Amino acid sequence: MAAPSRREPLVEAALRLFMRDGIHATGIAAVLDEAGVSKMTLYGHFASKEALVLAALELRDRQFREWLLARMAELGGEPRGQLLALFDALAEWFRGEAPIGPFLGCAFVNAAAEYGSPADPVHRLAARHKGLVLDHIETLAASAGFTQASALARQLILLKEGAIAEAHVRGNLDAAGDARAVAAFLVERAR
Repeated sequence: MAAPSRREPLVEAALRLFMRDGIHATGIAAVLDEAGVSKMTLYGHFASKEALVLAALELRDRQFREWLLARMAELGGEPRGQLLALFDALAEWFRGEAPIGPFLGCAFVNAAAEYGSPADPVHRLAARHKGLVLDHIETLAASAGFTQASALARQLILLKEGAIAEAHVRGNLDAAGDARAVAAFLVERAR
């Protein structure tokens, strides 16, 4: 029987540290210590720290979107309800009740800030994540019968991003509820 791969624990450890301390502030030695692996194991799986960063963000993308979309469906039911349930799910995340780890702000906003060039692969991955969430919200809005689904989705995403920033930067755990109130107003008046 083959020994279990150390790749996933390595990626999980890197993600925890990158989210907590920042990508550039986290050295490879800290990742190795956190994961309990050797440098040889790390470079057996990843050619560079950037490759590890990309793998960690891909893991976070899967974790976050799977949780968020499932939670919106659970809380909201039909598509219209899911649009507002987005903010209920965020509130749970902010309060530390989501199974995706503690709320430490948005890993993708933080990564894009550290890798500022839109051409950088890390920045592009962060933008892709944001685009996938927007696409889902737009699909829900269209399924709910909104003729201007794209515009409504963009407005709701702005509220989502603002709530995350407000909760992270100022510690306002009511930000999701405040954003939900504005979202309900937008949804009620949308066509």
